[in-house]
Amino acid sequence: MQLKNSLAVIIIAISLWTCKEDNSAEIALEKVDAEIVEEEKILEFGFDINNYVVKRDTIKSGDSFGEILERNNIGYPEIFNIAEKAKDTFDIRKLQVGKPYTLLFSKESQTDSLPNPEAFIYQPNLEKFVVINFKDSIHAYTSRKPITYVEKTATGIIQNNISETLKEKGLSQRLAYKMADDIYAWTIDFRRLQKGDRFKVLYTDKYIDDTIYAGVHHVKAAYFEHNGDSLYAFEFETDSIKGIRDYFNEDAKNLRRAFLKAPVKFSRISSRYNLKRRIAVYGYKVRPHKGTDFAAPMGTPIMATANGTVTESTRRGGNGKFVKIRHNDTYSTQYLHMSRQAVKKGQFVKQGDVIGYVGMTGNTGGPHVCYRFWKNGRQVDPFKQKLPEAKPISDSLKVKFLEHIEPIKKRLDNIFFLEAEPKESENTITEDLTTDVQ
Repeated sequence: MQLKNSLAVIIIAISLWTCKEDNSAEIALEKVDAEIVEEEKILEFGFDINNYVVKRDTIKSGDSFGEILERNNIGYPEIFNIAEKAKDTFDIRKLQVGKPYTLLFSKESQTDSLPNPEAFIYQPNLEKFVVINFKDSIHAYTSRKPITYVEKTATGIIQNNISETLKEKGLSQRLAYKMADDIYAWTIDFRRLQKGDRFKVLYTDKYIDDTIYAGVHHVKAAYFEHNGDSLYAFEFETDSIKGIRDYFNEDAKNLRRAFLKAPVKFSRISSRYNLKRRIAVYGYKVRPHKGTDFAAPMGTPIMATANGTVTESTRRGGNGKFVKIRHNDTYSTQYLHMSRQAVKKGQFVKQGDVIGYVGMTGNTGGPHVCYRFWKNGRQVDPFKQKLPEAKPISDSLKVKFLEHIEPIKKRLDNIFFLEAEPKESENTITEDLTTDVQ
């Protein structure tokens, strides 16, 4: 009996010891898990968000920097002090309706009845953000989110039009605009594409913080089969100082012309150049119209139709706000009735650069841009001129260009068309070309 009791005590002791060991293991595991959680950081705007209570909102109509901080328990003397010390970095009066902002509160301050924020972060666009930190000492700075460029390829066979082809494949419509407006505008009429026309594109997509898709960055090269012609296009920088880049075919011939066909996209001609125009308002007297009017919605970007130097950016009489550009000794252009200009006198602009926005300043009955064209100091109809081609590659650069495109052309040629076209994700090259741009 005594032996049985001894065995029972031993068994109970072993059981208790085992339970103790198991419990210790669980506690140790919990500690490891806790340490792992503590080590994980969620970084945003340079802050570990885990350490803060985060309040996100957008600028509402009538909001001001002072009102936002006052609503969050900061008094006006302190608001004035913050604004004064931040003004060299950011003008707080420039907050735009609809733009997001973030307030960071310390988790410790949440025990207070009226917690105060420690930082205000404003995002004027997807890339840029402004931080005004007032935790200990007030300081402000601007920064940008990390940007990644991912190189991709895409192909397509036209059934109806290029927009539908891209949409069916899940590709960005920006590719259509790039090909129609930037690359093949002078060689292919995209309104008259034929069924069976096909294309290949080598391009880069832009991502912010590795997750936010910011659209097509640029097209590196393209190939288009249209009307039995094979049309290659390779991007190449011809002037590193002015940052001029053009598209050339495999023989180094420039694909663009010296002038764009129109200074605005997706517009219609509402009034043509006409020296014998008669207007009812003026008693049907002859009032020459020496420009071409392109009707477009208010605020539509107006582009320089060719490279050149801004000679005027001002407001005058019936012209309203306008910009005039001198392209060379022969040609100048002028863009009237802007809502506002985007360039200054003496500034060099490239073809396609935004120089202003469609408006109704001066004598005008509706939103449009009056496009005027000078040749040898005389206003002429641009649609009746035999306009020059764009500047060709210099002999000194031609060898460099041919060496540059050789591997790119091989890549294009090795992309095959399939009857059942794969979607973009199947053509993605995942290496990062550029990261952490600040």
